[in-house]
Amino acid sequence: MADRERQVLPPAVWNWSGGYIGGHGGGGYGRTSFSNPFGPSIYGDVVDVPSFVAGGQIGYNWQNNSWVFGLELDASAAAANGSNTCLAASHWIVSANCNAGPNLFATGTGRIGYAFGALGKTLAYLKAGVAWQNNRGDVVNNVEPEGQPQEETHFDYGRVGGVIGLGLEQALTPAWSVNVEYDYLHFAGPSVATASTAQLSPPTILPANTTSLSSNYHIGRVGLNYHFGVDPGAAPRSDAPYAESARSVLPISYAPGWSFEGGSRLWLSRGRFQWDHSAIFNNDVLDPSILVSRLTYHGLDGLSGEVFGRVDSPWGVFLKGKFGIGSFNKGKMNDEDWGVLNELYPYQTTLSGQSNGRFAYYTADAGYDFLRSANYKVGAFIGWAYYSQSSDSIGCVRIAPRDEACLKPGDARIIGAEDTQWNAPRIGLSAETMLTKRWRLNADIAYLPWTDFKGRDYHLLRDETTFSEQYGNGGGGVQIEGLLSYFVTKNISLGVGGRYWAMWTNKDAKGRHCEPGCDRWPPTFAKYSMERWGTFFQASYKFN
Repeated sequence: MADRERQVLPPAVWNWSGGYIGGHGGGGYGRTSFSNPFGPSIYGDVVDVPSFVAGGQIGYNWQNNSWVFGLELDASAAAANGSNTCLAASHWIVSANCNAGPNLFATGTGRIGYAFGALGKTLAYLKAGVAWQNNRGDVVNNVEPEGQPQEETHFDYGRVGGVIGLGLEQALTPAWSVNVEYDYLHFAGPSVATASTAQLSPPTILPANTTSLSSNYHIGRVGLNYHFGVDPGAAPRSDAPYAESARSVLPISYAPGWSFEGGSRLWLSRGRFQWDHSAIFNNDVLDPSILVSRLTYHGLDGLSGEVFGRVDSPWGVFLKGKFGIGSFNKGKMNDEDWGVLNELYPYQTTLSGQSNGRFAYYTADAGYDFLRSANYKVGAFIGWAYYSQSSDSIGCVRIAPRDEACLKPGDARIIGAEDTQWNAPRIGLSAETMLTKRWRLNADIAYLPWTDFKGRDYHLLRDETTFSEQYGNGGGGVQIEGLLSYFVTKNISLGVGGRYWAMWTNKDAKGRHCEPGCDRWPPTFAKYSMERWGTFFQASYKFN
């Protein structure tokens, strides 16, 4: 009789009810748009803003059967950096350089989720609510006519907007859970001042005006939560036979001692590289905020193959890394110049294609899992990242002014080339959890507190080939990725994931024009930034 009663007892369900507090780290991609008071722009007005975020959250959940309802408040500091051309309505108008970057985010959201899997330890949820950001930057006129004072305006404002998101949270113990989350944030307005600017034809001064800003961000993050009212060292509930049987079945990836996992990935990605060249004297002082030229390489769609591996020890220490090479033959390069290079026009821009693109990268990390069990591991790591990229620019179409030819239509000769190399230390978090016996979720977030950049820009469409040496450090970056994989057998798994990388230097990096020697010209201020993001597919083998 007792055995029959045990067979009909309902399965134990994990209890998500109660309060929690935690921390998170992440990053992603944002855009700040500037309206143009002088008319439709030839190019620009949208600033790409890569961001790293880190902060904390506090919340409360109520559970009804498998449904979980909650409220959450979170706040994040942000390291973000972006600039682009703006207010370029005509090649006769002195256009500007717009800089933008948030330094704080905060959200208040309601959550609805559904608990599933063994014991209901996996929670899939949606969230929505209000968001707040503090955004700051400036609008700086580029090369003004001789005698015209240099004009610029600054902004630093807070703005309320909205946020929607989705995530997956896994209970590790009754006290600890880890989650992976994607958030989309949108902020409208406000209007900020623009300075007066010069128009050369007909000669006039366009008075000060306003531009309306709007911002949106795509942020991925990894969070770790501590749940109140339970013993941090407590084991999972076992008050029903279902819980006992679930606890006795180890996940297929579990290894109590040494283990190694390695494999290969195919990464479908899109890249971007930007070089801001500042070489103007403002009141006899070299001013890095005033541009002479900007090269923007975008739409660099590529395919790369990589190998990766991770070694785990019985003591929680791990080593991991990856190496990949890829190529691309797509993309565009916008070459923008301001009046100092041609006094006839305050703004010029051309468009070229991209070919013979190549890129290579690796990361190498050492870390320690401070939370570890048969079903999960969460660790911190330090390491190193490397990324290099080169491509040729082909053809040349003049966008502004259109009355001057660059190359004849159909002329696709190579007019220039760009080679770049990035090195940076990595500090980050790595998390892995088994959602079921065969399904696994991995997440990796790294902050790059400093970057070292070297590059060379070749100019071939000239009487004599010239080039520019590029170098700089400081700045920062972010590298994030997430992976969902399935163990086909005990050792073999297949998965799909997403990845976003961004690196940038400080705006006082340097560039030196070489024609033909580099000693003839002094170094000038410059700023460099890169992004590459996309989807990857993985096949791996695990040795236990």
